[in-house]
Amino acid sequence: MAWTIKGEFVETCSCNMLCPCWYGVQELMLMDQGWCASPWLIRIEEGESNGVDISGCNVVLTTYFPGPTLFDGDGTGRVYLDHNNSIEQRRELEAIFTATRGGPLEVIGALVSKWLPTQVTDIDVTEEDGTIKAEVGDFGSIVSRRMVNEEGDTVTLHNAGFALVWKFDDNITEMAPSDGTSWHDPDMPLEWEGKSGAVGHFTWSVQ
Repeated sequence: MAWTIKGEFVETCSCNMLCPCWYGVQELMLMDQGWCASPWLIRIEEGESNGVDISGCNVVLTTYFPGPTLFDGDGTGRVYLDHNNSIEQRRELEAIFTATRGGPLEVIGALVSKWLPTQVTDIDVTEEDGTIKAEVGDFGSIVSRRMVNEEGDTVTLHNAGFALVWKFDDNITEMAPSDGTSWHDPDMPLEWEGKSGAVGHFTWSVQ
C-alpha cells in the first residue's frame, strides 16, 4: 500500500534543550529524568495513501519511554486524529502513524511495545511569529517556539542523527524549545511538560 507525505514535523519532549536523542549517538541518549515523553505534531501539506488524499491533515503522536535510554524501548504510544478528517483519511493516517505501513516511523514502531487505542478529537493548530501551538482535545497542548539569534535568524542543527532518521530536507533541524507544552492523557503512564523541541520539513514515501 503506497503512500507519500510532505509536511512539517514538530517535535517536543520532556528532556532539557536539546534532547540528547537528536544527536543519534546511542551512548549519549541518556534521558534527563530517567524517562522521556514526547508529543509530536505532524502537519501534512501534501499527501496520499492507498488512493486517499490526506493533504491538509494534522496528526499528533505521543510516546513515553521508561528509559534510561531510547534504545531500551518498552515504549507506550498513541495517535490522535482530527475528527474533521474523513473516516477514510483517519484509517490511512492511523495505519501510517502506528508504524504498520513502513517508512521512517518504523524506527519508533520497533521501540513501542504498547499502542493505546487511537483517539479522534479536536486538533486546533495556530502559528504566529514563529510559534506553533496545537490544542489536542482534553489531552494536552503543544507549544513550539523557533529559536532565533540576535540577528533574527533561525538557529539550526545540521546533519544530526535524528534529522537523518526522519529524512528532514537537507538534514536541517530548526531548534524550537517547547516550554508551555503539557500532556495529561489519563491512559498514558504519566503526565509531563515540555522543554526541548525541534522542527523539520520532510518528504516521506513508501512504494
